[in-house]
Amino acid sequence: MKKLDLKNWNRREHFEFFSSFDEPFFGIVSEVDCTKAYKFCKNNNRSFFAHYLHKALTAVNEVPEFKYRILNNEVVVYEEVHSAATIARPDGTFAFSFAEFDSDFSVFQERLNKEIEEVQNTTGLRLSDASQRLDAIHISSFPWHKLTGLTHSRNFKYPDSVPKITFGKMYAMGNENKLPVAINVHHGLMDGFHVAKFLEVFQKLLDSE
Repeated sequence: MKKLDLKNWNRREHFEFFSSFDEPFFGIVSEVDCTKAYKFCKNNNRSFFAHYLHKALTAVNEVPEFKYRILNNEVVVYEEVHSAATIARPDGTFAFSFAEFDSDFSVFQERLNKEIEEVQNTTGLRLSDASQRLDAIHISSFPWHKLTGLTHSRNFKYPDSVPKITFGKMYAMGNENKLPVAINVHHGLMDGFHVAKFLEVFQKLLDSE
């Protein structure tokens, strides 16, 4: 982790402006083409969730602004960010998890599977220091329906600058499969340009194996 040089940052005024807001987050809902990614997972007996989650985290780590956080009124930059995902249980509840990112999918999947197993064998939220780490992305899914909009529960008494990514239900459009993606981020740390960059990189990764 290192501090960002605010004096020479071209978004310094943007940061100061939006950081004074009661609600500094903005969000968009879009979609990506996951046709190739889904076919690859089916042909290789790979978890589609683990696959697109790993691709999303890879994209996040390639867009510097997604690694910016606000700490003690300063902007810090993490070298790498990880997964803080909600995991569902068969009884309809969910729990928090934390899995360190690794560029090697098999390593990341092993960590993620361990967290999923622990969630299934416990009750409650599993709120922990790890699940609240700043060097993470808050990830959730809404696998029952296509996403067309999204809001998040927010505690405005708690300082928050962690990006939030939510995936909706994959759906078919002609011969293609689409994956809805909702992205909510702190406007003091990034703009729509940076969210678009993430989606661009994410799409390229989904189109690769």
